[in-house]
Amino acid sequence: MKLELFDFIDDTLKLLDEKSDTLNRVAEELEKFFNDSFFIKDHFLNVNYRVKSKESLREKILRYNFYVKYETPENLLQNLSDLIGFRIECRFIEDEKKIYNDVVKLFKTREEDGYYSNPLNSAILLKLDDKQPQIQKNGFEIYKIDGKYKRDDIEVNFELQIKSLVNIFWGEIDHRVLYKNFNYILTEDFFRDIMSSIKDNLSMIDRQLMLVFNHVNGMDASNSANKETQLKSQLSKIIHDIYTTKVRQELGFVIDLKKSTDVIVNYIFMRDRDKGLENYSDNFLRVLNRLTDIGDSEIYFNNHIDFEREIFFNDDFTRKIGNKILEIINKDFRWNLFFKIIFEIEEGTNAEDFEDFLIYLRYLFCEEIENNLKNKGMSQKEKEEIKNEILDAIGDNFSSDIDIDFINECNINKLNWEIRRFLNSIDNYNEWLDKKDYILRNLLKHE
Repeated sequence: MKLELFDFIDDTLKLLDEKSDTLNRVAEELEKFFNDSFFIKDHFLNVNYRVKSKESLREKILRYNFYVKYETPENLLQNLSDLIGFRIECRFIEDEKKIYNDVVKLFKTREEDGYYSNPLNSAILLKLDDKQPQIQKNGFEIYKIDGKYKRDDIEVNFELQIKSLVNIFWGEIDHRVLYKNFNYILTEDFFRDIMSSIKDNLSMIDRQLMLVFNHVNGMDASNSANKETQLKSQLSKIIHDIYTTKVRQELGFVIDLKKSTDVIVNYIFMRDRDKGLENYSDNFLRVLNRLTDIGDSEIYFNNHIDFEREIFFNDDFTRKIGNKILEIINKDFRWNLFFKIIFEIEEGTNAEDFEDFLIYLRYLFCEEIENNLKNKGMSQKEKEEIKNEILDAIGDNFSSDIDIDFINECNINKLNWEIRRFLNSIDNYNEWLDKKDYILRNLLKHE
């Protein structure tokens, strides 16, 4: 016969299932509220949440003997403080206090039992009378605030934590190594000494990261080109190191990716600017966070690249270049790896990212051509014709030898220099017609 305890657990988990839709709706509303409230703060990064899972709730009932403490499943869920868990993420440990102060300023209307409401959403309450940061059982500090969501007949408890990047990482270590580990009881003091040492080292890393971040942000604002160059160089090296290491581990040889990673970083920064993301530091951190995830995941270099749909081409140039790359993308290892890196870093579909890269490649040449035709004595239609003929010649040259070095920064710069030199030799459309065959024939001879 099954113990009553397990009947209680089964009933509680069933009730959690029944409430799941409501809990998820509340969680999404809370996530939007905290994101909307703090996204303008420079020290704010993100909001994450999780609704208590069945496995986690089962373990908590057993670990804390909730069967004895609460008479019914309904009573348990009503009193569980972290049915929904929220985490406001910030960059550095000192930013945690800044976020907490921002929360206090927003939730300034006192309610009953130590809870405070805010003028933007009266359904959200936070208990701000408790001293912060709190001291955990492991002796370390944490900003942890009890919250309630009350609207109509819905009342849900949630827990709000404020954590820096280092403390997020520390929390995972503490949870997985100590909280989830039942085999270390006899040597608990030893484990806690080791964990304390790890925490001290992480705090030091936090200070070092803050110095780097402040240095990046403190670069002379008038020299933004230098700032962008430094960040691109750092990012290119990180990408290069991650992928060369993984190639060596899986395939057993080393490959030089520097020219390719430089192209990828230039593309990413240009694409971010097109999205309105002008802040170099934020772009750097966005990609760095993505690379952290990639560094921890498995990457298979012997797999084909597949596309979710047929590729759309904007014009003859992207069609000519794109079709040639598609012919070789699963045959040439360097092309395959190049686009695998882009597809893993960027979060769109493979087809979207491939199309965007072709547009970026076209832009690199179009900008040079258009700038050099700007003040020429010819009509816009004539300028468009010249531009398309030059792009067509570039596409033909690429198609004759589909080498990935064609798109490296040095080669693009050389080709644009040739374009500039030839276009400087003409002043009007008639001169272009006279010299066109010579220019197009000799444009790519440096290759």
